Parts: sequence; C-alpha cells; structure tokens
Amino acid sequence: MSMIPDNVLIQQYLAGNNQSFEQLLSRYKQRIYSFIYSKIQDREIADDIFQETFIKVIKTLKKGTYNEEGRFVSWVMRIAHNLIVDEFRRKKRMPKHESTRDTDYDVFYKIAEPNLNIEDFLIDDQIKSDLHALILELPENQLEVLRMRLFQDMSFKEIAARTNVSINTSLGRMRYGIINLRKLIEERNLTMIQ
Repeated sequence: MSMIPDNVLIQQYLAGNNQSFEQLLSRYKQRIYSFIYSKIQDREIADDIFQETFIKVIKTLKKGTYNEEGRFVSWVMRIAHNLIVDEFRRKKRMPKHESTRDTDYDVFYKIAEPNLNIEDFLIDDQIKSDLHALILELPENQLEVLRMRLFQDMSFKEIAARTNVSINTSLGRMRYGIINLRKLIEERNLTMIQ
C-alpha cells in the first residue's frame, strides 16, 4: 500500500477525519522532536515546545491559513524553530553546542565566537535551520550522500562502499544534491549568509 501524501492527509483532517492528523503526527514526530531536543538539550522544555508546535500546527490548519508551497514537515520544522528561538530569547541563554556525532543537526555548527551577539547567533541559527529543512527535501539518494559526507564526515570511497555504487556515482549524487539545494534556496528567496 502506498503512503498517503501529506496534503491529502491534511485535506482529510480538515474534512473532519482526526485519524489523518494522527497519521501525520506519527510520520514526523520523531524527526521533529529530535530536532527540538538537539537545540534545547532539556527533555522537559523540549516536550513543551513539541506540544506547542503541534498546537500551532492544528490552529493554523483549522484557520485555513496553511499554504502548501513547501513540504509539510519543513513548515512544521520552521514553527518548531521559531518556538526554540522564542525560548532562548525568554531565557536569554545560548544553546549548548556539545558535539554529538549521532545527531544530524550539529554539522553546520561552528564554535560561537565570543563577540557573537544574540541577534547574530539567532540569524546564524535560522540559516542553519533553513538549510536542514531544505536538505530533507532532496531525493533520497542525494540526501543519503549529503548526510554521509557532511554529517558523518565519510570519504567518497567510504560512501561508495556503503551505498554499493561507484565513487563517480557518489560524487554525482553529491553534486546534484548541492545543485538542487541551490535551486531550493533561490526558489524560496532564502539568504544563506549573514
């Protein structure tokens, strides 16, 4: 049985089928919760932000103000990211940047310079969040190579061995992944530099 597309589940939910929203939630809850927790590093606050994210999602869907330009998961990640930024502003504290090799979301973090003020940090964090959301929109084979290369620091030889393709195919997938990322950045009018 093929997977029901997100936009169909959204339409079904708006027509009164609560099971459709449950399906959407179970499809993405792990990814979104992991994203929130990777930034917050506090289980209780992460739980609160996760719940608040989906309350906002439900309210926006019910108001009819959700537009389907991007992917549903990217939109939800953006809501979660904004709530995380609000949390940091409230607490006036910076997120922890401990290096955890098992999380995809550490890859673009650099050690914050001492003179980086909170506004610069939030802009930097927004850029990284946008980039992470865009990477998730790539075709699976490009996403896989980008993750291995950028997130796991694997060589193209290692990637080729792991994915059972030639080194040239790995390089090609990386190249097309970057080209597609650039297209997505242009389409969404995103700024990737401070």
